[in-house]
Amino acid sequence: MKLPPDFRKRVLAREWLAGTFLNLGSPMTVEIAGLAGFDWVLIDHEHGPGGQDTLLHQLHAVSGTPAFSVVRIAMNETPRFKRVLDMGATGVMVPYVNTAAEARAAVQAMRYPPHGIRGVAKFNRGAGFGGDFEEYYAHAHERLLTVIQIETPEAIENIDAIAAVDGADVLFVGPTDLSYNMGIRDQLESPLFTETLKKVSDAAKQHGKAAGILVHNNALVPKVRELGYTFTALGSDGGAVRAGLLGFAAALKAK
Repeated sequence: MKLPPDFRKRVLAREWLAGTFLNLGSPMTVEIAGLAGFDWVLIDHEHGPGGQDTLLHQLHAVSGTPAFSVVRIAMNETPRFKRVLDMGATGVMVPYVNTAAEARAAVQAMRYPPHGIRGVAKFNRGAGFGGDFEEYYAHAHERLLTVIQIETPEAIENIDAIAAVDGADVLFVGPTDLSYNMGIRDQLESPLFTETLKKVSDAAKQHGKAAGILVHNNALVPKVRELGYTFTALGSDGGAVRAGLLGFAAALKAK
């Protein structure tokens, strides 16, 4: 499996790249999303029900589509990075990063020595089961994407230091967690939240990184784009399925 040479470059160039979250643990919805026109998909292994067994099937599914795969791990722990990268993920999203030290630890876990501390095994899916290992080893630190989630007031206080970490490619706002932790639950269009979003995007731009966010409302897409967010996700497979089924049921029961 050869790593795409341009994905991380496009992200860092702050190209508009559209994604969605996949939290059902299903390879079928991963494949549907990958064929729907998204540039990237987020396979959620923080809140989603999937495990290591389902992840492999999900990565198989996305590899047959034009979309890039980013996996959200459950915690900023070194072994979790190794597992999903060896399976073939092209990026990792790291939740609840609050300090520059935590961001550096994430980047270190993403990269092989001498650039980091990722454990080396040649026979894995990410390296083409050994066939692509030399190229993978030489370029993984340049091509794998590290997405750092910003979800607390502490992270906002440290946003410039986090953004300055080499390899912290995307500062990705988790709007639900951040708004709850700020004490303004779901007030995503409030002046205070908008000001906070601007701080994140400004820090990202200043340090040559991308700003990212998940939105659940189509109407918020132009707003976050105007604020400088380019690595943007809209909705989820679970949300889409629920909305669709509710609509079907309502239509059938209408009198």
